Amino acid sequence: MDIEDNKEFSQKALYDFKLVELAKNGDQNAFAELMKRYNRSLYHTILKMIRNVDDAEDLTIEAFAKAFKNLDKFKEDYTFSTWLFRIATNNCIDFIRKKKMNTLSLNNMFTGDGGEEVGLDIPDESNPQEEAIRSQKIALMQNLVSKLPTKYRKLVTMRYFEEMAYQEIADELELPIGTVKAQLHRARELLYDMIKNQKDHI
Repeated sequence: MDIEDNKEFSQKALYDFKLVELAKNGDQNAFAELMKRYNRSLYHTILKMIRNVDDAEDLTIEAFAKAFKNLDKFKEDYTFSTWLFRIATNNCIDFIRKKKMNTLSLNNMFTGDGGEEVGLDIPDESNPQEEAIRSQKIALMQNLVSKLPTKYRKLVTMRYFEEMAYQEIADELELPIGTVKAQLHRARELLYDMIKNQKDHI
């Protein structure tokens, strides 16, 4: 389809199509421009749903990561912004559902850069068998975390086991909040790699 001849879309949408095509070909500037165009509006949309600044920041990054990983699946039947916001909304719905299920609070930790989830959320059930399985999986998580480098292990423990906010961690460790977020992102990548190697045993 020649998008220039498609009069159903706005000029903004048509320009997005061009950026998407460039991004598909590996143009890093196109990726950056797409993020710049929608980062603020996407974040505020997610924040309205989640109502937590830290979670909204994480989910915004995840939405872009998932969209960029799946650009080849994007079709010009609708605008890029519609597609992107649909991905973000679905992620938010999943996030809210998991929170309401009272799952182990490690679910965000095990989401890959592409948005794919490893499936380690464990419902907090009273059934003895479920409790036993849950305990085994918690032990596995703690074992994986123990294999991280010291600086990452401490950050993960504070964020996901003690459930401290980013700012609380930054204050406690006397680090810039940007450093805390960057190091936690790296820690999640390392954990994700370990989980992928062990998921057949979970």
